[in-house]
Amino acid sequence: MPLLAVEDLRVEFPSRRGAVVAVERMSLEVEPGEILGIVGESGAGKSTIGNAILGLLEPPGEVTGGRMRLDGRDLGALAEAERKKLRGGRIGMIFQDPLTSLNPLYTVGRQLVETIRTHLGVTEASAEARAVRLLDQVGIEEPRVRLRHYPHQFSGGMRQRVVIALALSADPELLIADEPTTALDVSIQAQILELIRSLCREHRLGVVLITHNMGVIADVTDRVSVMYRGRLVESGPTAEVLGRPTHPYTKSLIGAVPRPDVRVSRFPTIGYVEDADAGAAASASSPSATDGGRSGWLERGWADRAGDFPAGGGPLVEVGGVSMSFVIVRSMLKWRRRTFTAVDEVSFSIRPGEVFGLVGESGSGKSTIARIITGIYRPTGGRVTFAGNALTAVRDPRRLRRFRRQMQMIFQDPYASLNPRMRVLDIVAEPVRFHGLTESRAETDAIVGDLLERVGLERAAAVRFPHEFSGGQRQRISIARALATGPRFLICDEPTSALDVSIQAQILNLLKDLQEEMGLTMLFISHDLPVIRQMCDRIGVMRHGRLIEVAESEDLFERPRHDYTRTLLDLMPKLEILSREGLDVAEG
Repeated sequence: MPLLAVEDLRVEFPSRRGAVVAVERMSLEVEPGEILGIVGESGAGKSTIGNAILGLLEPPGEVTGGRMRLDGRDLGALAEAERKKLRGGRIGMIFQDPLTSLNPLYTVGRQLVETIRTHLGVTEASAEARAVRLLDQVGIEEPRVRLRHYPHQFSGGMRQRVVIALALSADPELLIADEPTTALDVSIQAQILELIRSLCREHRLGVVLITHNMGVIADVTDRVSVMYRGRLVESGPTAEVLGRPTHPYTKSLIGAVPRPDVRVSRFPTIGYVEDADAGAAASASSPSATDGGRSGWLERGWADRAGDFPAGGGPLVEVGGVSMSFVIVRSMLKWRRRTFTAVDEVSFSIRPGEVFGLVGESGSGKSTIARIITGIYRPTGGRVTFAGNALTAVRDPRRLRRFRRQMQMIFQDPYASLNPRMRVLDIVAEPVRFHGLTESRAETDAIVGDLLERVGLERAAAVRFPHEFSGGQRQRISIARALATGPRFLICDEPTSALDVSIQAQILNLLKDLQEEMGLTMLFISHDLPVIRQMCDRIGVMRHGRLIEVAESEDLFERPRHDYTRTLLDLMPKLEILSREGLDVAEG
């Protein structure tokens, strides 16, 4: 008897326009000690299946057909009180967004200890000892100290590790992992996947691994199910499905994965999608597909202000000996204070028109450097110059604003970085208004419309709110906002880590087009090594706050000098396919 059996599952979301079928006739089985992967694009129904199993469908969603059984027990027949006992006990769940999975008012230690005591009935001391072991298992340094910290004191990747520890805290029989490694670098990803594999072997844990990362599917799963628009289109042993895909969509999905072995000019995009709206968005994703912006705002804004910052043939951005420390234990007595050095004497430069990449583990200091460059953090040592101007020495807010207008940032989570109460028009127009770059509302509205078209959205999108868009569309809105001041320098902090491969390809092609057409200089931060190889001219490798290697992109991948760099490349999940011939892909 399988540990989990799902038969002909149907999930609907009633609406005023009729029922929306999210999952249609989905069947799967998971044996004890087996890892089943579910893969597909955003909106395919992957997460809906996990939520249905747990009884966590968001209203008005409901299961309208089929059966779900755990060890022979019908989950649909259970009362809510019995379902609650299963959740976190026999069934563990790793949610996609670690920040919303953790209570911001409690320390991570309190959350772990309460969960362990609730389900295992042990003493508080035993629960705390187990919590320390779990944090250590998932790769968090100084776990006993970190128990006392709150979720906001962890990086995105470290928060995800806490969520994984929470899911494993009660020794579940079944683990549903919804994008468990999305925010993790390759080294921590390898640790987490090895942890899941070892739990399967030692404790006969069954795992449903939901992900858009085909490399992870290839690396860790025993079998894989491919979903497309709520339906199962292909299923079987992982090596067979990935090595000899038969369905056109599976071939297209595999073909869209960024290649780690060779650099290409464009990212291939999904060629099987037949949705008219998706096709229109894809065709508009390139700036060349638009009229170039009827107001010519981007080009004019850059040219009008270029004279303010004479580069003199030198680098546009220089980071010289920058350090940044944070106090993690406060005390009036200096000897009792404890600090954490996030960045330790880092130096590099970025040439005009160059895309410079930063890679490294979560907590290595990549995002901290981005915040130092933009002025969000003031470094404890070193200096940052922009086109020859020492930003770290400027104290006049008005002068700093003039420089910051020239550098903008695209954040990792497009939903969290957009105000849910503001319409898209006001979100994109906000930096234009803040810097006083227009003289009338009509001019501002025209600029917003041009920017939306430039990033592959319709002008009508301006009157809608962020929740009305998909993840990829929200990231396009974030890019439009970043371009609103006509910047010369763009910082992209994990801009596609939460997106599936097809949407990722569209966003990355858009960034490539904008960079080439406008001559933008970029700092591109990512833990996805194949993406870094395709996007960047030069790459810097960070570890424990230090920059340990800088090299041209191809040199770093082909001839890495540092042992840590070689380790990262070796840990990179590799999608082994028999041949790329016959894969249904289209260049974006």
